[in-house]
Amino acid sequence: MNLYQYTYDLVKQIPDGRVSTYGAVAKALGDIRASRAVGRMMNQNPDPDIMPCFKIVYSDGGLGGFGLGIEDKIKRLQNDDIQVKNGKILNFEHVFFDDFKTSYPLKSYREEQITQRSKLQINDKIKESDISIIAGFDVAYQENDFEKACAACVVIDYKTKEILETKTVFQHTFFPYIPTYLTFREIPLLQKVYQALNEEPSVLMFDGNGILHPFNFGLACHVGVLLGKPSIGVAKSLLCGQQQSDDTVCYENRVLGKALYANKQVKNPVYISSGHLISLPMAYKISSKLSKFKHPKPVREAHILATKTVKSL
Repeated sequence: MNLYQYTYDLVKQIPDGRVSTYGAVAKALGDIRASRAVGRMMNQNPDPDIMPCFKIVYSDGGLGGFGLGIEDKIKRLQNDDIQVKNGKILNFEHVFFDDFKTSYPLKSYREEQITQRSKLQINDKIKESDISIIAGFDVAYQENDFEKACAACVVIDYKTKEILETKTVFQHTFFPYIPTYLTFREIPLLQKVYQALNEEPSVLMFDGNGILHPFNFGLACHVGVLLGKPSIGVAKSLLCGQQQSDDTVCYENRVLGKALYANKQVKNPVYISSGHLISLPMAYKISSKLSKFKHPKPVREAHILATKTVKSL
């Protein structure tokens, strides 16, 4: 599904003389978590004369932003018989609209996520002695066009740390970044770059979360399940949970991850968690052995390659 277009079609439903909010549109998509994504999509609106993003405001009646400038937004609102005073919509409760006709697509995506989660296995399918090569994955986006993305994969020899293979793929993505839905934004690209590999990796490592996730099923879990491969999540920041004194990360009274400090100079760690077919101790051990700098080498090199490639497009 093109979630950008679906969102724009929702906004087109707002009648003349009415406004809605970022949160109301997010709820019509199926999850209030999408509120910021709605704001970004409004900012990226390719044609404000056709898709009336000026009708989307804050929940308190504040005007919010507008790509063409706030004065232009006020002018468009007034031309639509919506009065503005001191930066707020007058009689906001009377002109507010949230009666969208919608199928709540994010609810369907969440149901799919939960269904796939039932296939998750957190155990060691592979012994460390049997690990030969590890593939690291990352996705980068063009700075001013977050629909254009590059997925990169770097394959590393586990023992020598030598780079054996690199692959990149480029395509448009039609799913904005929404917390806890990253998997649906990046899976099409990650599957495509994985399929381009010449060698079969022993373990997959992703720039994203594994089970250290509000639904215990982050990007590394989802891709690991779909590909049937042992996988590890390497997150730059904590999406959920709290770091303990022993560097483990607990969420809802369960140890789901562990902070990894690659060396004494690293102040902000990365957070390791199981993806699929691998335990946390094994995931942490593998990541530690591959971490000369802040990030484990496969993910670090994939990030560098993806970023460099997307800038050259």
